[in-house]
Order: sequence, then structure tokens, then C-alpha cells
Amino acid sequence: MIRSFFSRATLAGLVLIASFGCTRNHDQEILIGHLGAMTGSEATFGLNTQKGIQMAVEEWNAKGGIKGKKISVKSLDNQGKPEEAAATASRLINQDHVLAIIGDNTSSRALAAGPIAQQNKIPLISSTATAPKLTEVGNYIFRICFIDPFQGQVMAKFSRETLKLKRVAIFRDLKSDFSVGIADIFKAKFKEMGGEIAADAGYQGGDIDFKAQLTQIKAAKPDGLFIPGFYTEVGLIARQARGLGLNIPLLGTDSWDSTKLSEIGGASINGSYFSNHYTVESTDPMVQEFVAKYKAKYNSVPDGVAVMGYDAANILFSAIERTQDLKPDQIRDELAKTKDFKAVTGKITIDEKRNAVKPAVVVKVDGTSNRYVTTVSP
Repeated sequence: MIRSFFSRATLAGLVLIASFGCTRNHDQEILIGHLGAMTGSEATFGLNTQKGIQMAVEEWNAKGGIKGKKISVKSLDNQGKPEEAAATASRLINQDHVLAIIGDNTSSRALAAGPIAQQNKIPLISSTATAPKLTEVGNYIFRICFIDPFQGQVMAKFSRETLKLKRVAIFRDLKSDFSVGIADIFKAKFKEMGGEIAADAGYQGGDIDFKAQLTQIKAAKPDGLFIPGFYTEVGLIARQARGLGLNIPLLGTDSWDSTKLSEIGGASINGSYFSNHYTVESTDPMVQEFVAKYKAKYNSVPDGVAVMGYDAANILFSAIERTQDLKPDQIRDELAKTKDFKAVTGKITIDEKRNAVKPAVVVKVDGTSNRYVTTVSP
């Protein structure tokens, strides 16, 4: 199984998406790796994370880089496949000799890349992979986002206390570690708070027809539907749910955060709620400054993964700057010391399990905008 990850055909097929920087002389640069899905059904995750990283790289290099060396990032496309995530991690480490890796956004692919980084003692920092078992891979694996138990509890609490829902159905992606894990957390918390789970159905990422499951869900008469899936399927589910007359609040997670959600879901997704890492409506000057710079550079509003890519890069670069000899083990040690780091998405502290302690926000979908509803702290 592992051997198949590194077949010649697989490595030959890797797509080099971008390389920020002007040199490949490792004595003159600090080379960082980035792996993410930049093609496939979740391509906005990798592409927008890459944009956030690039902004951080350009800002640091404009100030002289780190210890007099320019930062360069090699970014590889894993095509949204766990086996490619493992292969790209191996290539970045063994062929390109990166000092650290940012990626992947999703739990399934980060879990495929994590063991490769851990085995080679190269720090890997994920911006948005929320499965708790990711950092259990080893002491070189970090994340700067909240974890599934917190996010699941946030949405269960929001459903019960704010929306006053009593009977919620769950529709989970059975192929996704993230979706299955967070659905379990939501289910337990919602029931603990006195709610009832009307139905618990499943689909598989890549499906396009959900009518059979949605018909069964409708028959259970829920007053809300929790869908901890990714934006492509969620948009289709919303359309088909409304088409069947299932006109109840749809609830989700940070995996919904993409401009593609409203493109796919259209008016059917309007009025839905999901937990996220930040809101563009924040009055924090740091948020507004970042949004303005991002819009000027890319002519679009940054989604959560773009901001998290930027924050992950800044946390990593700050840790590298604090090292004495630019060694991976020293970078690992400095990442572990991160405390009250002022990021765009709020103050971030890395705890003893290498997870981030930080707040979450709940937003409401309104066309192409996500309107701020509330903030929930750990």
C-alpha cells in the first residue's frame, strides 16, 4: 500500500503549480514546501491557501527575508487525493529538501502526508485540517485551526440555543475522516443538550445525486439538516433538498467556505449557516488591512482558507526566524512555543498537543457573502 504511493508513474504525474522565489540555491534561500488540492472538486482550497502563503512570502521578503535569506515556496498539487498527498510530501522532503511543509487543508490528505513528515523529522503545519488524530501522528505535526470537537460543539450549541432546533438530521460524507468525525461530535453534543437526531444518512464525496437519501431525511421530519461536507457536494445537496421541498435550515462547517458554494448552490444555499475561521465583516483593523491587500492583489474577497494560509505562513516564518541554525528540529521547537500570536484570524496559541487554541465564528450565507452571526470562544 505505501509502496504504491511512490510509484514512478505517480511521481511523474505530480504537477508543479508554483514556485515563489528566484533561486534554488539552498545556501541563499529558505525553501518551504506547500502541498494542496489545486485541481479537482476542492481546488479552491489549495489555490486560495497558496495565495495567502504567497502574500506572506512577499511581505517577509520585502523586509529582507529571514536571517538575510529570501523565502521561497515550492507548491505541489496533490489533486485532492490522499495517495498524492503522501507522494508530494515525499518529493518535497527527499528531492527538494524543504525545511518545513504547509498543508494539506483537509484531514484525510494531511493524515496521508503527516507520517511522511514525521518519519523524516520535517515540521508540517496544516492551516485547516481539523481531525483530532492529525497531531497524534507525532511531535513534528502542527495545526493552526480549531479541531473537530470544538467545531462540532459550536454548531450543535448554535443549533439548539440560537436557532432553537429540536430535531436535526445529519448528512455525512462517508469517505471523509473530517466529515465522519465532526458528525459524531455534533450528534453527541446535540443529544446532550436535549435535542433529537431525526436521521443520520451518508453519501460519498464525488456523488451528484442525493435525492434518495434526502427523501428519507424529509420523511423523518427534521427541523434542521447538518451537512459537514465539502462545498461541491453541499451546493448540490442544497439544490436537491429545496427541490424536494425540504425547506429547513442547512448547517455546516468551515469546509463550506468557498465562492464555489454559492455558484453551485445558487439561491438554495441562502440562509444557511456554517462555522468558520474568520469573517470579512470583522472590524479588527488587522482583518480589514489584510482584506484590502488581498483584494488589491487578487481582485477577490479572501475566503477562510486564504486567510489561514497567510496565518500559517506567518506563524511558520516567525518560528524559523527564532531558530539559531535554521534546522528542522529547532523549527519544531519554536512552533511548539507559539503563544498569543496575533494573526488575522485571532490570537493563536499552540497547546501541548500542537493544536491551536482560538475562537470560531458562525456566518450566514447571503448570496456570495457570508454574514457574521456570532463568535464562540474555546
